[in-house]
Amino acid sequence: MYSNKENLQILFEDNHIIIVNKRAGDITQGDKTGDKPLSEVVKEYLKIKYNKPGNVYLGVVHRLDRPTSGIIIFAKTSKSLERLNKMLRDKTIHKTYWAIVKNQPKYVEFLEQLFGKHSHCG
Repeated sequence: MYSNKENLQILFEDNHIIIVNKRAGDITQGDKTGDKPLSEVVKEYLKIKYNKPGNVYLGVVHRLDRPTSGIIIFAKTSKSLERLNKMLRDKTIHKTYWAIVKNQPKYVEFLEQLFGKHSHCG
């Protein structure tokens, strides 16, 4: 199931940002497939919710690959996009990736060296 304006999962929204759950299979922003990106779904939602005429501004702060699910932050203003981009650059905020696996990977030591060991691993 892909996201649309009726089933969009909004986790947080204020005047500056909107945070949504990206389903696996959604694309964050447009690509050569021509499939409707999550960014356009969120724009439609905002246009209807706030009865906005014309185009709705929405800045893509970061992306997740199509097969990946997770939280996406969109900026509702150019100023908030600028500030969030700076926060990512300055590492004031960061992304955390989690993987769910059926069996423990064979090369645990290599993965720990590559990504670091965490208390929830192994």
